[in-house]
Amino acid sequence: MAEHNELGKLGEELAVDFLQTNGYTILETNWTFQKAEIDIIAQINDTLAIIEVKTRSSIEFGLPQDFVNSKKIKLLTKAIDNYVVENNLDFNVRFDIIAIHKEHKSFVIEHITDAFYHF
Repeated sequence: MAEHNELGKLGEELAVDFLQTNGYTILETNWTFQKAEIDIIAQINDTLAIIEVKTRSSIEFGLPQDFVNSKKIKLLTKAIDNYVVENNLDFNVRFDIIAIHKEHKSFVIEHITDAFYHF
């Protein structure tokens, strides 16, 4: 596996641990619909949190969350619309980003709630 793929997988594992520690129930990981992949679908209280995980080995070229572009947002919103309808869910839906970057020998995790809105 390429080093960047391993880093991404590690980032998703760190994000799942972080969310569970903070009271989230993980419903799905790496859920796909057409061309979209949702990294984590989690629930906290009456909210369905759709979480995009971005992991970088450094922030030299920008913050991890800066790499979530409008195309990705469009794919995520289309996919989660299908997920909610397919599963007949009645939740508030929120889109979050968990941005992770390496700092020295550890990782910094930032959870950005309501990172973007869908229309």
